[in-house]
Amino acid sequence: MAHIIVVGNEKGGSGKSTTSMHVATALARMGHRVGALDLDLRQKSFGRYVENRRAYAERHGLALPMPDYRDLPEVDPASLEPGENVHDRRLSTAVAGLETETDFVVIDCPGSHTRLAQVAHSLADTLITPLNDSFIDFDLLARTDPETNRVLGPSIYAEMVWNARQLRAQAGLNPIDWVVCRNRLGAQAMHNKKKMQDALEALARRIGFRVVPGFSERVIFRELFPQGMTLLDLRDIGVDRLNVSNIAARQELRDLMRELRLPGVTVSF
Repeated sequence: MAHIIVVGNEKGGSGKSTTSMHVATALARMGHRVGALDLDLRQKSFGRYVENRRAYAERHGLALPMPDYRDLPEVDPASLEPGENVHDRRLSTAVAGLETETDFVVIDCPGSHTRLAQVAHSLADTLITPLNDSFIDFDLLARTDPETNRVLGPSIYAEMVWNARQLRAQAGLNPIDWVVCRNRLGAQAMHNKKKMQDALEALARRIGFRVVPGFSERVIFRELFPQGMTLLDLRDIGVDRLNVSNIAARQELRDLMRELRLPGVTVSF
């Protein structure tokens, strides 16, 4: 059965779709079969990213590795069991259609608390939570004292992850490997950056996640989206000589893929 990777964060603008696309494409480029689902039914940024990639490959005659993206299927309400939620059926049907045909399924969740996101978190073997490196986004994980920054308790999102872990335990499934990915890290060793690091490490021990470095703020991520490209595709779009920023960004992706510790994956790019 496929290993399910869920990318979740209830705040927008944290880089969920960028992370989803780069993880999915990296796995595909390493020879793994990858499925993809986007649970943000309004914006579908991840879905549009894959569609842009497919269109670019067709226009330029390129055989680009890419995930098998599928929309959630429509469900006839009359087919639901008494008390069954239509979103539960749509997601379970989509996952069932992919998990026997792929090695990994990457699921991008919306930046809000929805039924689909709740169910997806309970399916996660690996949960990636991209987090902008600021205390504004830290609030997603925990409530803190504004004077001392002392953690007062878990946030609603952290409680949702806890509930998902409980559901998996009751079903006899392996525990979720929860990875908090620090995005938009500053290049300098700023005071706020150190405070964030200390706060995340303390919270990680308390509620059980791993902290890994993610992607720095770079213009290239915004430039790649319209073409559906990733950092691993630069030569396919005519970039023969990588600049220092490109090389550093690829190293960030390489480090992230290693830190995810996905089963059967040897990072080879």
